Amino acid sequence: MAVLNNKIDFAALVSVSKANSNGDPLNGNRPRTDYNGLGEISDVCIKRKIRNRMQDLGNAIFVQSDDRCDDGFKSLSERAASVLKGIKDKEAYANTACETWMDVRSFGQVFAFKSDKSGVSVGVRGPVSIHQAVSVSPVEVESMQITKSVNGEPGEKRASDTMGMKHFVRFGLYMVKGSINVQLAEKTGFTQEDAAVIKECLRTLFVNDASSARPEGSMEVVKLFWWQHNCKDGQYSSAKVHRSVHVTPKDTSALPSCVEDYTITLDELPGLVPEIIDGI
Repeated sequence: MAVLNNKIDFAALVSVSKANSNGDPLNGNRPRTDYNGLGEISDVCIKRKIRNRMQDLGNAIFVQSDDRCDDGFKSLSERAASVLKGIKDKEAYANTACETWMDVRSFGQVFAFKSDKSGVSVGVRGPVSIHQAVSVSPVEVESMQITKSVNGEPGEKRASDTMGMKHFVRFGLYMVKGSINVQLAEKTGFTQEDAAVIKECLRTLFVNDASSARPEGSMEVVKLFWWQHNCKDGQYSSAKVHRSVHVTPKDTSALPSCVEDYTITLDELPGLVPEIIDGI
């Protein structure tokens, strides 16, 4: 496998139409927004979707969702013990974990479980970093009263649990930013082939992700910008690279209702030309 020798930056534009992009459990599962009304999607949520896509593409994943478990283990400690039990040396422990699970060598992982009697506690720093996504413009969050047609428990009268609320973003265009650090990639064994998997995961981020809160087609990767520098440390800082993408509303007097209501432009960075990929 080819060693990753060049720093990578990326940015993805994600559209949300009448969907709950990322519910906040502390706020009745309403879509996350900041004090300025901008929509937010947590980095943890984005990494979960990337992990799911890694798994779909046939890669072994350490942090699996219960409903996607493919190895029968019910906890992270059991999964770790199945591969790492008996390894006392921390470096060997980390190397084995990175070789076994793609999400570990990508995002890192802390291995410290109460059930592990070996006393080994290992932290792995991953090369792939993801920012929380923020919408370009403020979003409108709408709520809808919903009811169930039958009681959850026996009873002649309609129970209180038949009533509920459903929340969604009318429309929002979010930007996901991230980078891949070469120095950390060298430590975890993250390769150029792994970077290609990350790119494909981002391009197809919402494949097999549909739910009642996110109906099929309601969330879409519009464009993916992928910069591969010509050196380990990068020709430009990640901040400058990410700032080179400009997304501005065509009509500032009204909230945009579709992607076509925005103008997307890119600053030229001499010597660094991104690969621009349309989503599926």
